Amino acid sequence: MNDPSNNVVYVVDDDPPVLKAVARVLRSAGYQAVTFSSSQRFLDQHDTAVPCCVVLDLAMPGMSGLDLQTKLAAAGTEMPIIFLTGQGDVPTSVKAMKQGAADFLTKPVERDALLAAVRVALGKDHSRRIAQRETDETRRRLSSLTEREYEVFEHVIKGDLNKQTAAELGAAEKTIKVHRSRVMDKMQVRSVAALVRMAERAGIAVQAEVKEQQWVRHNF
Repeated sequence: MNDPSNNVVYVVDDDPPVLKAVARVLRSAGYQAVTFSSSQRFLDQHDTAVPCCVVLDLAMPGMSGLDLQTKLAAAGTEMPIIFLTGQGDVPTSVKAMKQGAADFLTKPVERDALLAAVRVALGKDHSRRIAQRETDETRRRLSSLTEREYEVFEHVIKGDLNKQTAAELGAAEKTIKVHRSRVMDKMQVRSVAALVRMAERAGIAVQAEVKEQQWVRHNF
């Protein structure tokens, strides 16, 4: 996360004084604060390509903060949300948190509490972006495998030996060894345990017993 100025904090609130006050606090801490007076304006103009989070008023006319959270989730937009409200109740806050809210603060919010929540939210966004880049890279490497290499890959992450894979695929064991070596090279890993982790990162299911075997081999 490093330099705060590299991070954008969106502030969405229909109350101009609150919007101005929150933005002032954020800018005093070095963040880029971009303000919106309604959920719809935020939807129309926000940019998720940059590291960001949103400080969102819960109760607004038209589209509420909770409605906006639901729309973002439905669109697959992952962005840490800090709810800010003067009339939040326990059921509403629980619902917001269950839907993935990063935090839930009440007005008037204290400066330190706001900045602490923003730091945590941006940290989550930073971690998510790193994980997404790793997933994208893993999928790119997987796409470089030939059809036969991918079949061998599937057997390797299942924990099959070369002899088992050869029998299943109707190929010579030495041929499977060559394919297996190419799979490891293209995936840029040196161990089956690392290959299993990459498979999981790409959303490929790996049997629990195989993961346990790889853990044992890695740690003993």
